[in-house]
Amino acid sequence: MAPSIRPPRVYIAGPYTIGDVASNVRAAIAAAEQVIQAGGAPYVPHLTHLWHVISPHDHAYWLALDLEWLRTCDCLLRLPGESRGADIEEAEARRIGLPIFSGKFAVQHYASWYGTVFKP
Repeated sequence: MAPSIRPPRVYIAGPYTIGDVASNVRAAIAAAEQVIQAGGAPYVPHLTHLWHVISPHDHAYWLALDLEWLRTCDCLLRLPGESRGADIEEAEARRIGLPIFSGKFAVQHYASWYGTVFKP
């Protein structure tokens, strides 16, 4: 039996609290959908939004959890916009040597890196 090859785990980093939270969560989910279309398995830390509403924790708690997940990922996709948390996540990705894709064509750059074709 041939070994299975898993898709790359793609960490989605971007603004959460600066600007409209719902719009930021929506943008992260939209990026995750594009990553799936390009052949990846996205991790979206923004989805802890509802968890935080039900069981609030301070920023440090969520950031520590996010960084644990980041360390299991194969690359980071950085969404545009100001974000202290995403800056920290990006710095950690650089520290551990993960590829980082950012800018307007981040998903296309990811797809090229992974060897797939992104079809918007």
